[in-house]
Amino acid sequence: MLKSMTGFGKSVIEAKSLTVTAEVKTLNSKFTDIYCRIPKSLSFREIEVRNLLTQSLERGKIEFNLSINYTDVASSGTNINRPLVDAYMKDLQESANVYGVADITELFKIALTLPNAYNTETVSEEQAEEEWKTILSAVNQAIAECTKFRLREGEIVKNKFIEYIDKIGELLKEVEEQDKLRIPAVRERLRKSVTDLLEADDFDKNRFEQELIYYIEKYDISEEKVRLGTHLVYFKEVLKEGNGKKLNFLCQEIGREINTIGSKANDVVIQRMVINMKDELEKIKEQTSNVL
Repeated sequence: MLKSMTGFGKSVIEAKSLTVTAEVKTLNSKFTDIYCRIPKSLSFREIEVRNLLTQSLERGKIEFNLSINYTDVASSGTNINRPLVDAYMKDLQESANVYGVADITELFKIALTLPNAYNTETVSEEQAEEEWKTILSAVNQAIAECTKFRLREGEIVKNKFIEYIDKIGELLKEVEEQDKLRIPAVRERLRKSVTDLLEADDFDKNRFEQELIYYIEKYDISEEKVRLGTHLVYFKEVLKEGNGKKLNFLCQEIGREINTIGSKANDVVIQRMVINMKDELEKIKEQTSNVL
């Protein structure tokens, strides 16, 4: 199925000693770009989390936020180092008085961010593992929600793709009908050019053959029409696979055939149809950059 690179997932799990909140937001990007914000106490788990995000979400700009609130103070493993924080506050207040800063709340926030402001107590290995299972469960749920979001968005984009491709297909049929009216005019133009060449005093047989081939190739758009029709059918087949990169490549091929039809047809009516085809193709290109 087609997946959009735009997605959002959130999970909140309440356990015996803690509440875990995990959020995942994804946007389109050519590469995998992960921004990971997790508590410092879990920094050693960051690589594991990044690998999980990469494997599950594949590609895109990924923003991940994890927050943990301990409902049991004893199990949090941390407490404020009050003597050191008092010393920080004293020094900060003295500096604040010098510079005329009077917001005690801001000073306290700064003091809590300074080194060793917290005492870290060692929790048992069994308790740490149990907490990590809870955290990992929240992370997986958030990723699952994000994936569901991407699939819903992908289905919307898929329907839009079909709409745009069908429109190009309708315009191609109009081009085929107009080409039937164009061919007599092309034939007459070609006949006149050949007649003028044959009546010339310096008639050259080799040049005649080259000119004939040139004009036939210049005005004939049969191959381009067939290839464009084939690309449109194949585009819908790739939609079922959900391969965004392949869709992007197909857009380039479709655009090449449309441009060639416009340049070779030499017909005002067909040129207008080509412009409308290009308009629909641009809509597709805008969306292909946002699908996996």
